[in-house]
Amino acid sequence: MDESPRSGLSSPEAKLGMKVEDLWDVQEPQLSPSEKLNSCFESISVSAFPQAPSSQVIEISSDSSLAEAVQMLSRHNILSAPVRNVEAPEDASWIDRYIGIVEFAGIAVWLLHQSEAGAGASASIGPGLSGPEAAATMGGNFFENLTSSDFYKNTKVGDISGSFRWAPFLALQTSDTFLTMLLLLSKYRMKSLPVVDLGEGKIENVITQSAVVHMLVECIGQNWFETWSTKKLFELGLPLVKPNQLLKVHGDEPVLQAFKLMRVNRVGGIPVVEGDGRKVIGNISIRDIRFLLTAPEIHKDHRSMTAKNFLTAVRKYLEDNQEGSPLLRGTITCRKDNTLEEVILKLDTEKIHRIYIVDEDRNLEGVITLRDIISKLVHEPPRYFGDFFYGVVPLPRNSTV
Repeated sequence: MDESPRSGLSSPEAKLGMKVEDLWDVQEPQLSPSEKLNSCFESISVSAFPQAPSSQVIEISSDSSLAEAVQMLSRHNILSAPVRNVEAPEDASWIDRYIGIVEFAGIAVWLLHQSEAGAGASASIGPGLSGPEAAATMGGNFFENLTSSDFYKNTKVGDISGSFRWAPFLALQTSDTFLTMLLLLSKYRMKSLPVVDLGEGKIENVITQSAVVHMLVECIGQNWFETWSTKKLFELGLPLVKPNQLLKVHGDEPVLQAFKLMRVNRVGGIPVVEGDGRKVIGNISIRDIRFLLTAPEIHKDHRSMTAKNFLTAVRKYLEDNQEGSPLLRGTITCRKDNTLEEVILKLDTEKIHRIYIVDEDRNLEGVITLRDIISKLVHEPPRYFGDFFYGVVPLPRNSTV
């Protein structure tokens, strides 16, 4: 049996945590815990982060069709991948070699945008129809027709680059620090971060939110992490978002309303509630929109399907196809008096990105994400990023995600 950080420090993540521990022990005593940890993470480069499985370091060429991109993401069971610019010369630098990161959800949201507005749908979706006319005529069968159409098969990933969240390519260099990585994943809302080797001009690693959560789990028991992990959520000022500020969708509302709220507010998931709006019965994340592309039983009536029925349909689809998913385990919740350690263990064990806080009557009191956790560990120093974002912000004018 593999040793855990509580029994042997054998995992790469636990050993990395020990590097933080060594640095932690020599920090100036007058520094606050957050200042000490900032200094520790600023002294470790992202090249030290454990290597992602080879199946996650996948590239999609810019001339791949949307259908091919969806197939590749599905086959490798990943949610996003860097897009390699096929028009870039062999000796191109990494900044010219990639045009962005395309996400499973991004493709689906872009297609939803076409069904609503028809923008850019110059190819024929159905016989003699295109854009909003086709969407209106097809009604509830829009996605079913779309995924078998020439429009879906012929539109290239490079054609929708304006819908990428960051374009051109935003990545870490191997010399960048852990602090930079953590701030990008939290304050700057990145879902995953490719790490490029400047010399080779290629991607060396991909750091995901889930990988960072797992690293924190492996550091349980280490002194530097115990400073935070043994505290209860309310002692840390969590949740950050209060119940009256929390985006949510009622179970009887159309599921498209949930995806629209996530797109407009740029959040990764929202709770499904019933009754007076405080009883949480499920969670829909932006990545669940992929089922509109991959599950015919689900996307057939996507316009009229309610959020509650969508959850039921997805669970049945997963059960019938024997696919493991957090959606099969119901809503994962915690209480304000749970410790941070208990929360990150749940996030890691259940392979989820958010956990809802409820009271003793299961009334919704807030949400905890990795971003909230990181915000309690580190902070962004003044003018820290300098010109780091030069050339990658603001988002393109034609961005729809």
